[in-house]
Order: sequence, then C-alpha cells, then structure tokens
Amino acid sequence: METQAQPQTGHPRRWAILGVLVISLLVVVLDNTVLNVAMRTIADPDRGLGATQSELEWSINSYTLVFAGLLFTAGILADRWGRRLSLIAGLIVFGIASLISAYATSPDQLIGARALMGLGAAAVMPATLSIISNVFDPRERPRAIGVWAGAVGLAVAIGPVLGGVLLEHFWWGSVFLINVPIVIAGVALAAVLVPESRDPRPGRIDVIGVLLSIVGLTLLTYGVIKGGEDGFGHLAAWSTLAAGILIMVAFVFWERRVAYPSLDVRLFLNRQFSASTGIIGLVFFAAMGAMFFGAFYLQMVRGYGPLASGALFVPFALGQLIFAPASASMVKRFGPRAVSTVGLLLVAGSLAIWTFIGVDTPIALVAVAFFVQGVGMANVMPPATEAIMATLPREKAGVGSAVSNTIRQLGGALGVAVLGAVVSSVYRDHLTAPAGLPADVVETARESIAGAYAVAGQAGPAAPALLDVANASFVTAMHYAAIGSTVFALLGAVVAVLWLPGKRRSEPVVPTTAGEPDRELAGA
Repeated sequence: METQAQPQTGHPRRWAILGVLVISLLVVVLDNTVLNVAMRTIADPDRGLGATQSELEWSINSYTLVFAGLLFTAGILADRWGRRLSLIAGLIVFGIASLISAYATSPDQLIGARALMGLGAAAVMPATLSIISNVFDPRERPRAIGVWAGAVGLAVAIGPVLGGVLLEHFWWGSVFLINVPIVIAGVALAAVLVPESRDPRPGRIDVIGVLLSIVGLTLLTYGVIKGGEDGFGHLAAWSTLAAGILIMVAFVFWERRVAYPSLDVRLFLNRQFSASTGIIGLVFFAAMGAMFFGAFYLQMVRGYGPLASGALFVPFALGQLIFAPASASMVKRFGPRAVSTVGLLLVAGSLAIWTFIGVDTPIALVAVAFFVQGVGMANVMPPATEAIMATLPREKAGVGSAVSNTIRQLGGALGVAVLGAVVSSVYRDHLTAPAGLPADVVETARESIAGAYAVAGQAGPAAPALLDVANASFVTAMHYAAIGSTVFALLGAVVAVLWLPGKRRSEPVVPTTAGEPDRELAGA
C-alpha cells in the first residue's frame, strides 16, 4: 500500500531502455553458444579453416581469457567515464571483431579476433546491469533483472539452433557475421534511448588495484583453462593458478589500505553480498559443466547434428523465459532464501537426472532435464544478482555488476575445466579398445570420444565395436561428472539456507543513494 503511494523515481523510458540492453546482451551471450556448434565445421579443411583441436579450444579460450580478465576493470571504467559510452564502445569493438572473425583466413586470425571480441564483451556485460540499476527504481529493479536473466537463458538456448540453421545454409563465417546487423541496431538504439550515467564522485583511479585485478584474474582464468586441457597436476596449470591466487590476495590487501579502492572489499563482510556471489559462482560451475558434457553426449553418443542438438537446449530457454521475469514476485512473497534454495534444488535435481541417462535413453528425458535446469536457474540468478546490486549505491553499480559477471564467468570456466577433466579421466580409464587395432588408433580413441569417432574409419570391421565402447565409456564418465555438478548445486543450496535473508516484513532496505536517481537521470 505504502509502496504504491511513493513516487516513481525510475527513468520514464526504462522499459524501452531494457529492450536495448537485452539486444546488447543477446549478441554477446549468443555468440559463444553459436560457436559451440560450428567447431566441427571450422575444423574441416574443405568447409572451414582446418583448425586443430588445440586451435579450436583457443578460439574459445582467447575470448574467455580477455573477457574474464578485463570484466572488473571495465565495470570500474564504466562507472567513471560513463555507462552508455562503455556499452556503445563495447558493441562497436564486438561488431568489428565479429566481422574480422567471419572473414578470418587462418585459425590464428580467428583466435586473435575472438580475443578482441572478449574485449568488447567485457565492456558490454557490466554496463547492461549497471544501467538497469540506474534507470529502474529499486522496487522495480528485481523484475527488470529477471527479464535480464531470462535474456541470458534465451541466448544460451537459441545460439545452437541459430548456429545450426546458419551452418546448413551458409559458410562457417556466417555464425560471426550475423552479429554485425544486431550490433548496428544496438548502437543506434543505445545512442537514442539510453541516458548517460556515471559515478558523480569517482575519486582518484586506483591504478595499482586495477593492474592487480587484471593480472590476477587473467592468471586465474589461464590456470583454469590449462587445467582443463592438461590436468591440474601439470606445472603450467597449478603454478599459474597459485600465482593468480597470490596476486588476488595482494589485491585484497591493497584495496583494504588504499584511500580510493577499486573494490571496497569490506562488502564481502556483508552476508547478503558474499552469499549471493558465492551462489552465482557455484550454480554456474555446476550448470556450465553440465552443458559441456551434455553437448558432447548429444552430438557424439546420440549422433544429432548441430540443429537437432541445438533444438534440445530450447527447453532450458523456455524455463528461463517463463519463470525468470516472475522471480521478483516470488521473492517478494516468499523471500530470497526460500526462492533461491528451491531454485538450487531444482538445478541439482536436473543435474542428477543425467546420472540416469544412457546410450539409448529416450531423448525426452534430456529435454526434461534442461527444462528443470532452466526453471531452477530462473529462480537463482535474478534474486542473487538483485541482492548484489541492492548492497551498492547506484553510482557504484558498474563495480557490482562486474563482480557478479566476473564470478559467473570464472565459475562457468572452472566448471567446464574441472568437470571436463573428470569426463576425460574417467573416459580414458574405462575405455578398453577392441583387440587388433593399430596402436595410434587406440591412442587417439583413448584421448576423447571425439578422437574415437575421428579414427573409427581406420578401425575397419572393428569400428562398430570401438564406437560402442567409446559411447559406453563416455556415458560412465558423464555420470561421474553429473554427480560432481549435483554436489556443487547442493552446496549452493546450503549457502542460500545459511546466509541469504528470509522473507522481509516490509520493503527491502536499500542504501539511500541507491533509492535516489542519479543527477543525470533526474534531468533526462
């Protein structure tokens, strides 16, 4: 009752602005999922670039490395120099890099262009969430963040479908070229509709803190990538991870002592802030790892093409689209703790379903697992993200958004690396190749299920038997990884139960500065 009587302090064009932000977000998130189904085509020397397995991995990893390493810095600079400027500049860089990627003539060019795309995406992602915090009243913000989270889910799911359609009708570069008209539309709409906003009292820039964060996050991300490729026992993986952790510890000590910190690390003493960031990291660790082995299961074990396997991710999008926008009202009715806990339990349940999926399981069960996962994440991400943003004043929204997105990116990358390493290790241990095969064929088949399919033609009459044992070994490995991902989702539920706030008797308490419009917005 009192809430309806209070004046609305949001921007008058806030819902149109949200539409622009969704377009910007879609192009960034969608591109990564589109690329996943194009890997085989890019590896083909006739239809693609003839990229090796390592070059394919680095076409993904170069993006992740730059994106994760610069996210936090991009959020700081957006708060300081302007969020609309950051959004438009990021989109332009992303569009140019997409054009270069589409017409790359070698794997090295593609890897370099993908790194440039990571730079553009790092500027776009925190800007979208911080602009939401600035143009929406704190009472409407949870609903807007629900739409934002739904857009992420939509992009994750429609990417493989779009990629499959493009690859069936056009050359491999079309999966990157499709970004260009979307970017042009996003830049034009952002220039017209999105108001500029920034921190009115930015203070001196924390150069040492910024450099420590870039180096530390880059080393952490690189260590995770190398661990996923070579195993975490290898020197390049564990030494890089150790160096990244030490530098991030130094970052924390520096931020506690400097007068104008890039990140007020005392925020992590806030139970709501630290629990929410932890939940985001845990749920993306579990979910992205599951999507990684799920994609291999669909395309290798079940033999689905890019379009058919992509279509099976649509239920995940439906779960997000239907339930993410409604999560705000659920939180208002039941509280962040109850909604997030139920969401995490649903994610855990969906991941546990994978332990019952075999070589010949009805494919409908896979669709059910993806749908339940989408519903669960729709009730985890919006309240967790809103909890992070609610602890910060509007002028620091870029930093909050950057923290949320950095944890999400690192959690997802670590999930793919760790669970991917589990799949690889268990697969190798369980693969018993048929007798009489050449040693090089056995060695390649033992590396991965993709390797087994690649050399099946050299196995002669033993090819069906080789593929049977490869499929069975991969499914066993997938079950182990599914158990691991389920445990991490359940750990997130424990964090939610112990440390997220329950149902409030009144309206959420928001810092005063967060409840007031920026001066730039008030006059917009």
